[in-house]
Amino acid sequence: MATNSDAVTMKIGELARLTGVSARSLRYYEQQGLLHSTRSAGGQRHYAAAEVARVEMIRRLFDAGLSSKVIARLLPCVDVGGSEIAEDAFTTMLGERDRLTADIDRLVEARSALDQLIEINTRYRHEAGAA
Repeated sequence: MATNSDAVTMKIGELARLTGVSARSLRYYEQQGLLHSTRSAGGQRHYAAAEVARVEMIRRLFDAGLSSKVIARLLPCVDVGGSEIAEDAFTTMLGERDRLTADIDRLVEARSALDQLIEINTRYRHEAGAA
């Protein structure tokens, strides 16, 4: 007989299906402390229905270029709330935005250097073919 708590939990495959995230990724999230489950007597993971929204938030944070370490710092803002936690999350996100901006700047410089090399190579190939 299913108990009320059984009715509001799901196995890893169901959570994967509902979120579009692989079971392997869900296990990784759990290993990193981003996601929580209970275990059945047989060792199967069981997730509360609320974990669907949590996985979606985790995905959005990963899609924003954040690492699992940074995400772990931001999740208390989702879990607990409060102005101090929100302020820390805001500061963390601004720092990550600055990091991404610096990465973009470095990539733009690398692309420019590569464009110069392509131009040199194009001239060389054109001159070699004309000879």
